Amino acid sequence: MVLSSLRHLPHGSARRLLQAERRLAERYADLVRLAYLVLPASLGRHRRVLLAHSLVQRSLPEAVPTVPAPRSPGATGRGGGGRGTGVGADPSRSVWVPVLRGALGLCRRPRLWPPGARPPRLLLPRLPVVIGLRLFPRVGGAEEIVLGQALSGLSAPARAAFVLLRVECLTEDETRAVLTAADAPDAEAAVREAARLDAALGATAAALPASDEFDACTLQARPTDLVRRRRRVRLAGAALVVALTASVSAVAGSTHSAPDAAGPDRADRHGPRAADLVRVDPRIWADTSRVDFTAWPARGDRTGDRALLDRALAVWARPSSRTQVTHGPGTTTEPPSRAPQLLYAGVLDGRSWVVFHDGQRLARYSESDSGDTLSVARVDDADVTTAAAVALDTRDGTARYLLAPWVAETATRDLARPDSPARPLAVSRDGVTVPVPLFDGGGEGAGGAASGGCGRHPVLQFRSSSAIAEHHAFLLAGLGGLTPVHLTYTPLPGHGSPPARQPREATGPAALTAWARVGCGLGGLAEGGVKAVNAWDFAEQDLPDGGGHAVWTCSRADTWEGTGDVTVALRLSGARPGEPARTVTRARSTAACSRFGQNVLARTRWRSPQGRWYVLAAGSRAVTGLTLTGDVDATRRGRTLAVRAPEHAATRVRARLVSGEELGEVSGRRR
Repeated sequence: MVLSSLRHLPHGSARRLLQAERRLAERYADLVRLAYLVLPASLGRHRRVLLAHSLVQRSLPEAVPTVPAPRSPGATGRGGGGRGTGVGADPSRSVWVPVLRGALGLCRRPRLWPPGARPPRLLLPRLPVVIGLRLFPRVGGAEEIVLGQALSGLSAPARAAFVLLRVECLTEDETRAVLTAADAPDAEAAVREAARLDAALGATAAALPASDEFDACTLQARPTDLVRRRRRVRLAGAALVVALTASVSAVAGSTHSAPDAAGPDRADRHGPRAADLVRVDPRIWADTSRVDFTAWPARGDRTGDRALLDRALAVWARPSSRTQVTHGPGTTTEPPSRAPQLLYAGVLDGRSWVVFHDGQRLARYSESDSGDTLSVARVDDADVTTAAAVALDTRDGTARYLLAPWVAETATRDLARPDSPARPLAVSRDGVTVPVPLFDGGGEGAGGAASGGCGRHPVLQFRSSSAIAEHHAFLLAGLGGLTPVHLTYTPLPGHGSPPARQPREATGPAALTAWARVGCGLGGLAEGGVKAVNAWDFAEQDLPDGGGHAVWTCSRADTWEGTGDVTVALRLSGARPGEPARTVTRARSTAACSRFGQNVLARTRWRSPQGRWYVLAAGSRAVTGLTLTGDVDATRRGRTLAVRAPEHAATRVRARLVSGEELGEVSGRRR
């Protein structure tokens, strides 16, 4: 590392470089941890490890002027310049700056890349390079997993701020200075976002970032897929032979065509076979503490058809050009590293269906005379509700579901009619339902708020066996994905809501009433990899000029990737049955309305029955006062506000919390 860097320094800097390397080596593990936590989780742990080491090693030339010294054993506070000595004087000279600049640069969307589209796969820059092994930190416990998911929901600058504040023990001013020197956009917002997460985690999380889960220098090694590697070598050799043969044949005037690499009619000889599939005892679900897809037995009338199972495994390993392949967001279609678990193999409506589970993903294969399909989706954090059903045959706006063995009662109901009773749903002996209509929310563009209705609201209502939990009923909405979406509800403060505001099943009268109005937006979540949606009634207020009563609802859609989008809506009294709630604002990839964003504030314009325009605002239970600024200024105590204002007045609102902190409103598309 030193020799390669000497060439880039002025004459006489070698000694300073050697001194910098010694001090950099003392802080090497901390700098690698910083880079590892800032890099996006979507890269995968192996790629993040190598990128983190590369970024730190490449920062040496810039680290020559000042390298933070290691923290003394007693330095545990947040003052005094943190763990290093090079921050307070000149943040732009700190060794954190080149590391953060490189990590943040890898997190940015490339120029001209479409907004919202996934960035291209990053190539490992320079050394180190690891071939034939997969490196990753040791797996932590449940708290580390929760923290990792919380960090993945933050922006890259906010992740950097969190590490500098929590691990490096910098002050907020020092953190802002380091981020600014590292070219981070909006360092002030990043520090606020990190501080909110820090407050939400509490003191018990003080040691979490320093755990093995995030230590990119203490690693475990596993081989890459040896079978696939051998196969690729043989395929490369075969391709070379084919190319040489084709060249010779071309000279001789002959023409040849290479055969298809793989197809459903030939099993993968080197991957898992039907005889290797994991099959679970049908009674295990009632005697295990892990109630998810791992407890599903193999069902269906074709579980003994080895030819079908071998074809399904072969297509998963190497889909042919004739196979229609789909996958959920953040899901790879790579074949499993070991034999998966068989959940179902049978024939429905003239098509053969096979469902596998590899511990992290579901793979659904189907074949018929018209062709074969493969669908793969993440289910790595499933539970008794999100692992209750898998969609099999989806066509013509309906789906047939394969149900979990612990589902004791099945029914359907219309979410738009909360007073209508649920209707029984017929299920076969193998756990497959009759066709069920998919949710037809429509959204804004198809019968949403503009038209006063939003289509059909059919949802599944299940009850778990008493062996799992007594009186446990829950709702699932089929949106066209491999697994239906779990619907939950958090009631208004003071209406039976527990202090921690934990979501509950959306089967009670208040929950059904709320979902009847906000459920229209579910139609826009189709194929979005959504795992669960919670409707949280966070505030209510009486409207001026005889406008009646209004309830503010924040609907949060959590995905299997860990990210979440929110929609804030206003439910006005006196609305027609089935009329959707009024959308106030939307925000993407945010922690708002979750356990890590338990305070929320929103604002909207509203016209009263007397024709007057008002600005309405409301905050959650920790809000003690609201301040409106802009074209209209006003201050109100309490959690709600209604102020006369011109129709197109430009305003913004901030809230004071019980803790004395300020809270900004949910930002995004507004009405």
